[in-house]
Amino acid sequence: MHPNALLDMTAELLRDVLRLDSPADAIVSAFFRKNKNLGQRERHALAETTYAVLRQRPLLRHLAQSGSGPAERRLAILGWQGNAGFLRGALSPAEQQWLDQVQALDKSALPAHLHHNLPEWLAEPLLARLGDEQFRALAASMNEAAPLDLRVNTLKTKREDALATLKTAGIAAEATPYSPWGLRIQGKPALNKLELFTGGGVEVQDEGSQLLALLLDAKRGEMVVDFCAGAGGKTLALGAAMRNTGRLYAFDVSGHRLAALKPRLARSGLSNIYPSQIAHERDERIKRLAGKIDRVLVDAPCSGLGTLRRNPDLKWRQTPQAIAELQAKQGAILASAARLLKPGGRLVYATCSLLDAENEAIAEAFGAAHPDFVPLPAGEALDKAHVAQAGGLVENGYLRLWPHRHQTDGFFAAVWERKR
Repeated sequence: MHPNALLDMTAELLRDVLRLDSPADAIVSAFFRKNKNLGQRERHALAETTYAVLRQRPLLRHLAQSGSGPAERRLAILGWQGNAGFLRGALSPAEQQWLDQVQALDKSALPAHLHHNLPEWLAEPLLARLGDEQFRALAASMNEAAPLDLRVNTLKTKREDALATLKTAGIAAEATPYSPWGLRIQGKPALNKLELFTGGGVEVQDEGSQLLALLLDAKRGEMVVDFCAGAGGKTLALGAAMRNTGRLYAFDVSGHRLAALKPRLARSGLSNIYPSQIAHERDERIKRLAGKIDRVLVDAPCSGLGTLRRNPDLKWRQTPQAIAELQAKQGAILASAARLLKPGGRLVYATCSLLDAENEAIAEAFGAAHPDFVPLPAGEALDKAHVAQAGGLVENGYLRLWPHRHQTDGFFAAVWERKR
């Protein structure tokens, strides 16, 4: 494809994405389905440029003001993530001169919001919690792309064997620092062509998400519920931890999300998982299981602001009003899920949010209203689950993962045990 045609196509995709009326990944996927003639390198340039613009939208909009021509084309030029020589082939002499001038600018004196590239309603609580140095480190980390983490399916292979298989395939990987199940890969290799993946030996799953499953510490033969299972990443990790024994219910209100679990479940070799769509947190299926379950994971619906490396559009699509609505839902779901636990059972509440309002505030309100649930220090639970360096993952008794500290998505988890 001619460089100028690809740049124009990138501007067209940006125009669709920057409306912010749908998730960016869905828009990018639909765009690729519509343009099936695109090669792998062209798709990479289109997608990564789009995400780069979303990550640094305030900065790039500010810099783009000095240029001329369609705004989306200027943003595409400034955020370009493809081959630099290819980009030069698309630019007019005036555009090349403008780009050289912008790249030569000293950006250190720009206002703070053009460095952190976050909406103020999000930047303010994070700055207050972390302090200036840590906040700047967090903001910088969230403007970078996340690595690709895999979870080894221990029913089918060992981590060292999976590493060797990837090496043979020419894919550089390393063991994750905390999860005993995890592997980390830089870049985006075509895993779907590897037998290790198609045969269910590995699944794509962020290390932080793996730690939530480890925190629940599901055992052989138990009755376990993944209350907000979604597409089932943690469900599959729990099923393998249970060694394909017992009974594991995967509940979710979305049949569409549960349908995405089916091919993954087929690859996994697991037969102890029972996906079930529920109408709401007070569904009759839940009432019938009340007081019978050994362990419950509540990975609650949340803002997703811990995943900004992967989903940078969320910081522009979420609002304080939406966060307030989520808090009410999170509290209700947690209280309902807690009814499932038998005496001595373990409850884990988790989100992929960075905000205290969705995390500590929900956990503390639940604890105050449910004296029959005793807090369990997350560090103690992680140590027993053979998580490495567990002490560095804990704040005030809770699991607290930060992209800039742990190279995972941002996660929170609180743990309780029901009094016997």
